Amino acid sequence: MRFEVSRVLDAIERQLSTDPVVARGVVDLAEVIRLADLDGGRPASLLRLGQVIDALARHLGEDGVAVYVVVGRPLLSDAELSSNERMVIRRWADDGLVEALPEAGNRVFEVAEMTGLPVLTRRDPGRWLAPKPGSGGAVLVGTAGIGAAPQHPMLSRLWRCPQPECPAFGRPTGQPPPRLRAGVPTCPRHGHRLTDAGPRPAAVPMVVRVDGVVRQRFAVTERPVVVGREPTEPDSVRIGPWLNDDQLHWISRSHLVVTLTPAGIEVTDTSTNGTVVHLRTDPQGQADPHKSDTVRLSRSERRVLGEHDMAELYDGVQLARPGRWHADGAAQPGSVMADAPTMALRLLR
Repeated sequence: MRFEVSRVLDAIERQLSTDPVVARGVVDLAEVIRLADLDGGRPASLLRLGQVIDALARHLGEDGVAVYVVVGRPLLSDAELSSNERMVIRRWADDGLVEALPEAGNRVFEVAEMTGLPVLTRRDPGRWLAPKPGSGGAVLVGTAGIGAAPQHPMLSRLWRCPQPECPAFGRPTGQPPPRLRAGVPTCPRHGHRLTDAGPRPAAVPMVVRVDGVVRQRFAVTERPVVVGREPTEPDSVRIGPWLNDDQLHWISRSHLVVTLTPAGIEVTDTSTNGTVVHLRTDPQGQADPHKSDTVRLSRSERRVLGEHDMAELYDGVQLARPGRWHADGAAQPGSVMADAPTMALRLLR
């Protein structure tokens, strides 16, 4: 059972991000772990974070959704969590996968206001999205929007923390929002005033859809991102787990390279069988009637995608900006709780 629980926690870990470009919701971990009515189990369980992630995935009709998790330091010594759970949370904090700070307070709401992300909470269910028990698992109830929103000017800058090796503000990309104290940008973890290190590198979200369901969301910067069946490059996008036999046979291990250039999102084919780019003029997917509506790329050929264009690696395997598709629940997203033993939620201590 403990091995299975560890696998679930590993699956949850893969859905954690403090990058506002990638995250789809914000949670206060101290609140989420105590939503005992989600499973009828013990007073506090880290596995409930997985249930909330699954609820967000179903709400969006997307797979692989990431959440921005805020952790107050008192949680690291919470006796209602097992020693293994406390160790896991500490590792997430040290690796910068979650935002750790002395007291969580209203930080989740500050992050939401600065990024436009919804908060998954019962503290203000009318304004945000509240996790509740449902017939098929946890569900989200509320009126918060999920779409993109204007982001705070602080997110246009790159910040540096004077604390050496700060996991949040010691990295050049994917930084979380700074905490504002009397309007001064501050490191939430260390409490130090941040220094302005210049403009933040541009980042654009992209998504991969397989058979009608968004399976992966990732940020594209000037640093190339490889998309393929089983790429080995760092920070690549692996789509093999969602492909059927025909798709696995056709799509190359490293099929496509995506890069943000001054001209826009550029895709470069690196495959054996090529990539088709569908040219579209509006969000509804309309093609220009006076021009060819597709371009086929062969190995080493590249093209800048228009705002509404879509790259297709094989039938049903598509890449585009998030606004190109609306979640339609065409299929059930995968669950991070798939490996959870039935009794784990109640018995793990």
